[in-house]
Formats: sequence, C-alpha cells, structure tokens
Amino acid sequence: MRLISFVNAVLVIIALYFLVFERDTLFAFAGRGDEPAEAATEVSESVPAPDAIGVVVVRSTAREIGSAVQLRGQTKANRQVEVLAETTSTVVSEPKRKGAFVEAGDLLCELDPGTRPASLAEAMAAKLEAESRVPEAEARIEEAHARLAEAEINLKAARKLSETGFGSETRRISSEAEMSTAEAGIKSAEAGLESTQAGIEAATAAVAAAQREMDRLTIEAPFKGLLESDTAELGSLMQPGSLCATVIQLDPIKLVAFVPETEVNRIIVGSMASAQLVTGLQVEGRVTFLSRSADETTRTFEVEITVPNPELLIRDGQTANIQIAAEGVKAHLLPQSALTLNNEGELGVRTVIADNVVDFVPIRLLRDTAEGVWVGGLPETADIIVIGQEFVTRGVTVAPTYREASQ
Repeated sequence: MRLISFVNAVLVIIALYFLVFERDTLFAFAGRGDEPAEAATEVSESVPAPDAIGVVVVRSTAREIGSAVQLRGQTKANRQVEVLAETTSTVVSEPKRKGAFVEAGDLLCELDPGTRPASLAEAMAAKLEAESRVPEAEARIEEAHARLAEAEINLKAARKLSETGFGSETRRISSEAEMSTAEAGIKSAEAGLESTQAGIEAATAAVAAAQREMDRLTIEAPFKGLLESDTAELGSLMQPGSLCATVIQLDPIKLVAFVPETEVNRIIVGSMASAQLVTGLQVEGRVTFLSRSADETTRTFEVEITVPNPELLIRDGQTANIQIAAEGVKAHLLPQSALTLNNEGELGVRTVIADNVVDFVPIRLLRDTAEGVWVGGLPETADIIVIGQEFVTRGVTVAPTYREASQ
C-alpha cells in the first residue's frame, strides 16, 4: 500500500511539472504551439469553432496620465549659519534661548568694549592732527613758487647785464644757483604736502580699523529666522571663531533629493512638485535647482524644491516621498491579474487580434494604484485578455467574451 501511494505521488508531481513548466511543450504536442500570428491565422481558419478556448477580453483605450518622477529625499533649511565672534572679549548681554525668533539685525551677543573706545578716540585725534597740517604744507608750496618767480627775474636781469658787459659773470652764476634752489624748494614743499596727505590716509585707516573693532562687539542676526541653539552665556570669553549662536530659516524650506541619470532629463526647473512627509503632511512647491554635475560616487543629480512653510510645520531633516511633475504619457489601466510572462520571462499581456488569434505584447509598468496598474507599450486600442490568459499562448484561436473595462 505504501509503495502504491508513493508511486501515485510521483505521478502527480510529474503531471503538475508538465502542466506548469512544460505547458507550451504540451500545447505544441497537441498542435497548439507558439506559432507566428500570421500562420496561426491561417490555421485557425481550418480549426472548427467549437475547439476555440473561451477567454474574457476587455477592450482598453489608452489615456494620458502624468508620469511623475518618484524620488525619496529630505527637508533642508533654506538658510543656516553659525554666527561666530570676530574679536576677543567677554559677553555682557543676557543669552537668548533656542527656538526664539529673531529678525535681521537683532542683537545676539554683546561683548565688553574694554579699551577699544579709547583707541578709537586716539585714532580720530591723530586724523585731526594730520588734517591740520595741510594748510601749512600748501603755504610752503606757495612760498616756494614765489621764490622761484623772484629767482627767474633775477636770473634774466643778470644774463642781460652780463651780455652787455655791465654785470659780472659771478652775479649771473649766483642767480642761476638761486633759481635751482627755488625749484628744489617747490619739490620739497610738494613732497611735504604728499607726506601730509599720506598721514591723513593712515590716520583715516586707523580710525576705520578702530571703528571696525568696535562694531565687532555687537554680534547681530544675519537674517530673519529662529535660534537653533542658545546664544553665548553671560560672562563667557569669546575669541575669534567662538560660536555665538546658530540661526536657521525654515520659511520657505527646501526638499532635497537625488535624481538617477536615467530620469534627469524629465525634470525641468520650475516644474510643480508634491511630497508627503513621514508625518503624513502633504506639501507642494516648485523645482528651483537641478544640478548640472553628477555625484562622482552615485552618478545622481541633486534637485531642490522650494516649499512655503509659513506655519513652520515642516522641520529640518524630515524624510519625504517626492513626486515631480513630468510630461504626460499614454497608458492603459489594467487589473494586475491581467499581466503574465512569456517563455523568455518578459512581462506583458496577451491580446486578441484579427480572427480571434492570441498575441503577446511586452509592456512597461508606469504606476501601481489601488484601481489597477498603468502600463505602456500597447497600441492606442487593444483587446486584452483578463481571464484565461494563462491557458493560451501566441497563435491560439480563442472564443472571446467581451466585457466593459470598469467591470
């Protein structure tokens, strides 16, 4: 008895194997192999109608759908900066607590001025002193020009007297020396004026440096936002590079994701985009940036979407499922059960063509929804087998029963 049961089990397994994995071989043995559609049409004319296999067919018409680019990314603050000290001093202002809102120019940290006001006053006094020397230098230039004019007159007179024999050669030479001295005096006076002007510029630079050092004592918010950390504590020593506060701007906020190189040409800056955060919040925005350079490791392109966030419901660093609108495509909505595989493992559907002959058409999955799957690769109108497709192959003649696509 046990031997008979074992033999029966083996026979059942062999029968199931041929029915499942060698189905096309059995059909070929029975005269229903995967023949070309044209040949099958000729054969079907000689096949009696009662031999046709009954199937249920839906006549589907392609519809245009928006083929959105699906990405996974995260939220990112529109602006974030660590406000650092630029000088050395102690904090004399009360700290602001993290989470507080600040406007551009609001005081974050105030530092002890120390001797800086005295340095500024000294620099300003040096500037005034340098400016007061300008009239004296200009007067020296005028005096030097007057001496030059006098020397020119004396030289002309000495030369005429020397030519007529009424004046000595010594007087002429002395007049020429006075002329040279007057010219040198002008150059010296001009150099003195230039030196005075240089002193003024140096004093002005010293005043600006002292004023800049005074300005560094008040550390202000660079833009409107909120504090991500407490400001520096009262009495703490600040040095150049010490952190005063971290300010972030969350309105608007950015969604950052990375697009595969196969999809990057479908995205256009300015396109509408939507996203669902892990909290369930739905948001919408527009693409404001698309990188022109791929990441060297992942070969993907960064894309940024700007989203309004007036109520600050979106936080920095949240995960988001993003859909970016792209150009629409023609597609068919089919029940998922209508999909099947051919002998080569291609995903597709079986259709009914002329003379009720079965054909196989490969398809592309575009979108999976609760109503069914949207597929591409089919003609504008197609008769698709939705029941019985697993029992027929290409070239087989069937007896189709049509039903509405909505049923």
